[in-house]
Amino acid sequence: MRLDIFTLFPSMFNSYLDESILKRAQQANLISIHLHDIRAYTTDKHHVTDDAPYGGGGGMVMKAEPIFAAVEAVSNEPSAVSRQPSEVPIILLSPLGRTFNQAIAKELALHEHLMLICGRYEGVDERVREHLVTDEISIGDYVLTGGELPAMIMVDAIARYIPNVLGAENAASEDSFATGLLEYPHYTRPPEFRGWTVPEILQSGDHAKIAKWRRQQALRRTWEKRPDLLASANLSDEDKKFLAGLGSQVVR
Repeated sequence: MRLDIFTLFPSMFNSYLDESILKRAQQANLISIHLHDIRAYTTDKHHVTDDAPYGGGGGMVMKAEPIFAAVEAVSNEPSAVSRQPSEVPIILLSPLGRTFNQAIAKELALHEHLMLICGRYEGVDERVREHLVTDEISIGDYVLTGGELPAMIMVDAIARYIPNVLGAENAASEDSFATGLLEYPHYTRPPEFRGWTVPEILQSGDHAKIAKWRRQQALRRTWEKRPDLLASANLSDEDKKFLAGLGSQVVR
């Protein structure tokens, strides 16, 4: 997968993208991340990328011209796209967008190429939204200084669904939210720490019983911490019976 990120502050990404799983994924050519400085696509000597809003008001608005120029220049590079440019999602990180979640991460991971535009200041010129981007995504109902952190979050979550990025084949499908539930508890060595022990069933070697225990723990944890998720989770009759024993009222 290729990811192009358009930002006023490309150096913000380096320390995060060059560590751990994302670093190894890039070294293995599983993902290719390209950072583009929007300032480089301005035409004035001061490289101005923002201006005062028409109609007055506080703050500044990102100009349309350099954003269009940056995205169109990359779209027209012969090596930039493996499909037609019109088929590449161009995503604006914006509080107006659909709220990012695990399902959207999995959906976007199916694409060969994504473009992410990081907004700043009071926002971007509306013509970018109307005539350039194909999607808008928010990471939550709160305000950040810019779209750089949301872009990093998206890249991290999407990359986990790229084949071979994670060490374990089914790791992404077992994450919290991937199954509609929160994840079950994890333990590792030593078996006893300060008097606290690992559940015996996890040391039993009985994989069927371990799988059942983990499923029930995921159900219990979701019921305790995020009961709203149960309304849309894929639950078996056995799951519902277990939840009923906890006192859960699952509406199906």
